[in-house]
Amino acid sequence: MKSQRILTALILTPVAIAAVLLLPTHWLGLLAAVLMLLGLWELTRLAGVVHTLGRVAYLAVNAALMAWLAWFGLPGLGLAAVLVGALWWLLAAIWIWKADPSPRPASSRRLPMLLAGTLSVVPAWVALAELHGGQPGEHAMLGPGWALLVLAMIWASDTGAWFTGTRWGRRKLIPRISPGKSWEGFWGGLATTVVVAVLAAPFLGVGLAQLPAMALLAVAVCLAAVLGDLFESLVKRQAGSKDSGTLIPGHGGVYDRIDSLLAALPVAVLFKAVLGL
Repeated sequence: MKSQRILTALILTPVAIAAVLLLPTHWLGLLAAVLMLLGLWELTRLAGVVHTLGRVAYLAVNAALMAWLAWFGLPGLGLAAVLVGALWWLLAAIWIWKADPSPRPASSRRLPMLLAGTLSVVPAWVALAELHGGQPGEHAMLGPGWALLVLAMIWASDTGAWFTGTRWGRRKLIPRISPGKSWEGFWGGLATTVVVAVLAAPFLGVGLAQLPAMALLAVAVCLAAVLGDLFESLVKRQAGSKDSGTLIPGHGGVYDRIDSLLAALPVAVLFKAVLGL
């Protein structure tokens, strides 16, 4: 399983990098929409929606909302959608802290999970479009660069936490929700994320005076990524499921792979705007 996980990552990571750097924003947005809707499809099962018609209808509503934003709402409503997403993840942190992770009947978890899915996916999709297409004219390539950096910080957070947690992890982070996560892993992931952000700064035109802001952005992205991962763990525990799906060998489902990204993208765009990066 470990070797399969590494092999899959070695294949998918270059594909993701190439897509971010080479695709125009509208094509990247379409690809991201497909992936995120696949994640929502898996979430409908975790939420206890058993009828195919209901699952398809839920996806259609979210796809229509994305299409409306792409046609009429961006870029005007972009930051507002991102702010909604960031506020949702603040509420999600309270949800994680207070929630009972034991399995619950579908009738009690269906509506909250479906609402959470929309509040997670749509702002994250908007945030990716804002990052990727947010630099006009001669600075256009900085948009893909920023989008790639945010993805790299998310990957760094996950990878750094895995290596340090595996090697030195002793104190559990939130064992009732995710017993595999440790404080040592968290700090390792945080340090790795900050290093990646600081090293990437010169390539994005970020000067020496702005390095503290870059480090603060990295901290925000790492915290959000961990929050997204923990929220998905809570969803799976309440649904009594180990993985969201089986589509990606060694990694589970699509939702298992994009959980951190869904939380980190809107937080990254909001902090980037606030910090003036």
